[in-house]
Amino acid sequence: MDNFADQCLDMAQSILGHNLDSISEQGTISPVATEASRPDEPGHAALAIGEYYRATNETSLNGHDLVDLAARAVTAQAFTEEEFENGLAYAALGLLSFGPAKDRNAVWERLLEPTREQLDKRLLERSDYQNHFQSFNIAKAVTRYSLGLSKKDETGRLIERFLERIDSNSAGGYFDDSGNPEGKLNGAYDIYGVMSFVFIRQALQLHANINLRDRKLPSLRTYAGKYLKLIPDIARQDGVGWAYGRSLGAYGQMHCISLTLQALRDGWIGESERDLYIDTVRRLFMNFFVTYLDQEHGYLVIRDEERNTVPYHTTRMANFDAARYLCQWARLAKSIGGTSAPANPVAARKVARYINFDKTHKKEQGLFVYQDPDSGLAFQLPLIASSAQGKNTTDYLAFPHAPGIFDWPVDTYVPIMMPELTFGDKVIVPSFYGKNCTTKMGLRNSLVFSYDQPELITTDEEFVNGLGSCKVTWSFKGGTINCEFCFSVKQQTQLDRMRYILAIATPHSRYRVGTAFTLGEEGHRTNVVKDDFQAEWKELETVTEDPKYRTYYGNMHYLQILERDHPLIMRPGMQYRLALSFEPDIVFADE
Repeated sequence: MDNFADQCLDMAQSILGHNLDSISEQGTISPVATEASRPDEPGHAALAIGEYYRATNETSLNGHDLVDLAARAVTAQAFTEEEFENGLAYAALGLLSFGPAKDRNAVWERLLEPTREQLDKRLLERSDYQNHFQSFNIAKAVTRYSLGLSKKDETGRLIERFLERIDSNSAGGYFDDSGNPEGKLNGAYDIYGVMSFVFIRQALQLHANINLRDRKLPSLRTYAGKYLKLIPDIARQDGVGWAYGRSLGAYGQMHCISLTLQALRDGWIGESERDLYIDTVRRLFMNFFVTYLDQEHGYLVIRDEERNTVPYHTTRMANFDAARYLCQWARLAKSIGGTSAPANPVAARKVARYINFDKTHKKEQGLFVYQDPDSGLAFQLPLIASSAQGKNTTDYLAFPHAPGIFDWPVDTYVPIMMPELTFGDKVIVPSFYGKNCTTKMGLRNSLVFSYDQPELITTDEEFVNGLGSCKVTWSFKGGTINCEFCFSVKQQTQLDRMRYILAIATPHSRYRVGTAFTLGEEGHRTNVVKDDFQAEWKELETVTEDPKYRTYYGNMHYLQILERDHPLIMRPGMQYRLALSFEPDIVFADE
């Protein structure tokens, strides 16, 4: 893995070289053009510098004094508002990266006394979170104890609380990032589960008490291992990783790579599976390297005239995070040893399975994963709730998420491949939760995934009790998809509108791997099999120049809208079906 480690370090040096100048004398971060700074960016910068120091043991880069820059960033983060303690956690680990003993920590020695007092005060503040912010509390506790700011080590207790909440919020043992708001539909099982385990493991590696780390690793392995088993199944042949929920793009690659490399370093992956995971890392990394790194200039590009990302991810933050991860990968790769290529060729795998995230008497939630290497069709179909920041976006809707084939816009709501029914002020989509989730063999050896919705649910994820119900059936065989949505109402009701939308997008014209999947000339090959709503295809809507319709991966060009725009009286005892079939014409982007 030495060549891989060297490549990662070279890239990290290049990215840091382009972004260290953005750290001001006060430690704040100057944004790139057209963007605004985030108050937690100094913490991200501090941890990136700390990881570079851990990987190289060097305190300068391109004439920059890294100790001084880290001290400035830690100072700036220590004096930001309390609500940005995610940045404080990053800054704390960045400080700890230079050594656990205060008297031998070069950054601590550079901090002025008011900053030390403020940092001591901020790290001692008690807080409690139901979402991924709890992992930041663990990092703060690690730093408090390891630097000697507190004689009591709360790390173990906080990790136990983190894991206990996983058990209380998920029958399947997965992390729910919804924040557990009372009276709301929970179950945001997205990539923040992977991120949390990566961050906690990184914090434990810096803990001064090695024995505590060794005691907690088996428990973390039990839960992180569930995501670890999932990663090879979702990693597409062109290297696209996590592809549903918010905060994807470069982060959908980086978090998955980090968790896999950490597991390889810790011995969580058996020798029989090593080739599979090495090959998975290779594909994920190549996609990340080609798709998000400007090879000519050497920095990360997460938004431009063709693609976009969530508004709370700035270019500076993403560049510092990428540099941090690259340094981490370099360290892990050297620790893992061996080669960065599988010992034996890894054949493309057929995957078709449902992962149960939660199953209670109230709701069932999970993820259906499918890969057919013969046709190239590969997707992730989530049946989950959204996080607070992901509400009213397409990211969490229950359709086959397949970048380049079945695309969706970033941070925008469009009912992609979902019938959207409007009843007065209630807008319904058959997503977010199910009951009686079932996978079975169907006709002609097709695989069927189905679920019921006893009560309809709005795009705001609120149940509309007493209105009606829906049954959803997806079937897959090779490169063919069939779907049926069957609605019924409990009393006579007026439907004001029904619409169903397909998006046509392309991979980035410049930043893309040659094997990236995209649609050929024949498109989705869509066929409306049954339509009791008597909807009509509208004129193709062109959105190429509209920045609201960019994806994480490339530009969106057209919306195909099937719509009924006049009222329909729906009667009880009748079923209203919408059924479609697809056989997308899948080609490589460079064909």
